[in-house]
Formats: sequence, structure tokens, C-alpha cells
Amino acid sequence: MIKGIRRIAAVVTLLVVALKGALSFLSWVEKQEENSSVWAEDEELEEAF
Repeated sequence: MIKGIRRIAAVVTLLVVALKGALSFLSWVEKQEENSSVWAEDEELEEAF
């Protein structure tokens, strides 16, 4: 009985950590896209001059 509870707790913990990691990665990707758009805008301004 206690083994079952421990396994369920381990699976839940693993899912929470995996979800947190995935959300962190998606946040990082979003920031990278914002940074690349800033670089693209800078390059466009340089080309205009």
C-alpha cells in the first residue's frame, strides 16, 4: 500500500518537474524570438541609412 502511494507521488512529482521544465523552455524560446525581432529591426534601420 505504501509502495503504491510512493510511486504515485513520484509520478506526480516527475510530471510537475517536466511541466515546469517545458514551460520554462517555452518562455525561453519566446524571449529568443523577441530578441531576434529586435535584431532584425536594428538591421533594417542600418540598411535604411
